[in-house]
Amino acid sequence: MLDFPRWKVLWIWGLLALGVFFAIPSLMPEATARQIGLGGFPRINLGLDLSGGSHLLLEADVADLTRQNLQKMEDTVRTEMRRGEPKIAIGDISTSGGRLSFFVRDVAQLDATVERLRTLTQPTGLSGQRDWNVQVVDSTRVVMTPTQAGLAAATDSAMQVATEVVRKRIDELGTREPTIVREGRSRILVQVPGLQDPAALKQLLGKTAKLEFKLVAIDADPNEVAQGRAPAGAQVLPYPDNPGGVPVIAVQRRVVISGDDLIDAQLTKDDNQRPAVSIKFNSTGGRKFARVTQENTGKPFAMILDNSVLSAPNINEPILGGNAIINGNFTTESANQLAIALRSGKLPVALKVIEERTVGPQLGADSIRAGVVASVIASVAVIVFMLVTYGRFGVYANAAVVLNIFVILAVMAALGATLTLPGIAGFVLTIGTAVDANVLINERIREERRRGRGVVQSVELGYKEASRTIFEANTVHAISGLIMLFLGSGPVKGFAVVLLIGIATSVFTAVTFTRMLAAGWLKRRRPTEIHI
Repeated sequence: MLDFPRWKVLWIWGLLALGVFFAIPSLMPEATARQIGLGGFPRINLGLDLSGGSHLLLEADVADLTRQNLQKMEDTVRTEMRRGEPKIAIGDISTSGGRLSFFVRDVAQLDATVERLRTLTQPTGLSGQRDWNVQVVDSTRVVMTPTQAGLAAATDSAMQVATEVVRKRIDELGTREPTIVREGRSRILVQVPGLQDPAALKQLLGKTAKLEFKLVAIDADPNEVAQGRAPAGAQVLPYPDNPGGVPVIAVQRRVVISGDDLIDAQLTKDDNQRPAVSIKFNSTGGRKFARVTQENTGKPFAMILDNSVLSAPNINEPILGGNAIINGNFTTESANQLAIALRSGKLPVALKVIEERTVGPQLGADSIRAGVVASVIASVAVIVFMLVTYGRFGVYANAAVVLNIFVILAVMAALGATLTLPGIAGFVLTIGTAVDANVLINERIREERRRGRGVVQSVELGYKEASRTIFEANTVHAISGLIMLFLGSGPVKGFAVVLLIGIATSVFTAVTFTRMLAAGWLKRRRPTEIHI
């Protein structure tokens, strides 16, 4: 137990030296770390409650998602009736009342229509219930109604995608350690440390980023369009930057190409050196774009974002490279935000901010100051107690406590962990409990000495016999920490992270490191008595 070969001693000291070195950048301001050449080393990220930042609670517009599902099913039904074999003639599809309904012109095809529509529905969950009910009403009218199970499944799927899209957009901003988690059925919690002005964040997250290209309805009467009326097959959309002065424009309903085929979007400059967004399509989108521009050269087409027209230029020549530039009344910031939104993908459902809080950096500074004071008091109290109670072995324990603090910081920095206010509480708790192992060991050494054993044998048995108890106690602590880590969120998870790291490092410093120091002292001095 007390045999430490030279390689093992060097390995332990080297590991602790690395811990101290990698902890140093986290103990000084980032600017100072850069000045002394440590700016590129990992640092501990501070949570929202320590560094300040923005807290947003987003809620999905479930009604908007329901409308989207109705629109998708309407398009699917039209396509299936038109392209399927045999073709089935149907009347206009109504979406009033949150359901689809239409007449089948040939009553003999009614059963075939129902069977074909049922193939378009999907089972949800384990119950076997489908996402749409298909019924025949009044002998010739077919009605499709979304089920509650179908709506719930669609909402869950949309929220999963929305959470990832929000995560990508925030990561593109270059922020550190944002917290992005779902809350309940239709909400997303967003916390971004260090961001004091949430306006840009809200604007970015509020963009659905649904990009569409549609041909302009050139046969529309401008007077009718100005009054919000469009010819059949067209629709009127807002056009705030219309050079003609009228803030609306008529475009065809059919989408010639959508943002689903985008693979990249970047901030750029147009021919007049104004901010713009360059976009690049995948091979499928590039072919569609080339075909549309070839077939409609000389005609205007509209670039539409979230049902608002950004620009409607003429197609002067075919665009064959799969690249295009979106113009508009952009600033550099707004163009960059649009590029980020397009790169990260469109939101499957509109999100609105229902709760907003901003944590000032001064509050975080006060929390850090209080945490540092608490840590210092805890450390001093532990050091004094161990010195008075255990003498030399108390010095070893104190050295282990100090090194344990550095190693915890180094491990947190290496893992990219975020330190929160509860994390500081876990840190202080770890300092207080870091000497538990040494107390057990030292008391066991005392007990062996009282039994009349020699110094070396008492120290060896003290470490050996106490190790089992130390392992069991820390295993229980670790299990509790793991439960908090996997089942908790936010502050609870921050506390668990620090606690688990502290458990692992304290066992190493309090047992292995102090045993090495004790073994070295016994080997050099060979004492006949110890005061413990």
